[in-house]
Amino acid sequence: MLDFIVLFLTVGIPLSSALLLASLGESVNQRSGIFNLGCEGVMSMGAFVGMMIPYAVGGSGKVAWYVNLSGLVAAALAGALLGLLFGVVVIRFGAPQGIAGIGLQLFGTGLAGSLYRHFIGGAEGVAGINAIRIPLLSKIPILGDMLFSCNPMVYFSFIMVPVISLIMKKTPWGLRVRACGTMPRAADSMGIKVQRTRYEALAFGSAMAGLAGAYMSLCYAKLFTDTLIGGRGFIAVALVYFGQWSPVGIMGGALLFSLAQALQLAVQAYGFATFPYEFLVMTPYVLVIVVLIFASKRKHVGPASLGKPFNREMRV
Repeated sequence: MLDFIVLFLTVGIPLSSALLLASLGESVNQRSGIFNLGCEGVMSMGAFVGMMIPYAVGGSGKVAWYVNLSGLVAAALAGALLGLLFGVVVIRFGAPQGIAGIGLQLFGTGLAGSLYRHFIGGAEGVAGINAIRIPLLSKIPILGDMLFSCNPMVYFSFIMVPVISLIMKKTPWGLRVRACGTMPRAADSMGIKVQRTRYEALAFGSAMAGLAGAYMSLCYAKLFTDTLIGGRGFIAVALVYFGQWSPVGIMGGALLFSLAQALQLAVQAYGFATFPYEFLVMTPYVLVIVVLIFASKRKHVGPASLGKPFNREMRV
């Protein structure tokens, strides 16, 4: 039984990293007043770009490390560019954010799939980024394998929880972002450039989503397919509501979903044939629906102007 629990947690914790990165980025978007339902498309594009550079360049040793790092940077840049494109549509032209987000999702997913079939064409893997064992800590019984023998991006994703919290609460930029999502008219009267701040928040949040996609292709699966993201972009948007726009709450939601997903993998690995694994496959998605129902009953603490366009000339 102990082996089963260790396997369950060892699989579940790394699974949460992609969701955590994407959800933290989406929370910054929403704090500025922009609801980006196209996170799935941004993650897909980040997954392809992140994997494409190591696939095309190759290398070994230190060269491979720099190539993989270049893939992560390129994925973040691709995500930021898609975020800025989305910003032009919803900030500059005032398109409905929900519909524009669905368009971004279709565009990003379709473009990534088309480029994949054109440049790669089949199931090709990369060496990717391997796990790192932290000296001494990784030798702790049980906990060493679960917590201190992970991929570097896993550590990065959890470090970003306090970093995002500090940025949003303690820095001038974070306070401007929150002001633009709460009372953009008042922020504008104080000299804050609302539209520029929203562009910046979108670029940052979408870069995080691009990194989340690159984690899936470079660190987790070490390949790219059309279905690699598997709805995680939509789950990331839902986790922002579940976590009530708090980085710590979002982390809890990401772990909850990922552990539910890891449960069905662990059950299949141990061959519990008497229990239909199909029920466990759908458990994480049912769990998200249930927790969102309960989250909706809590007091709303989100940005007051979320999803509302701002135009200083038209007074909206």
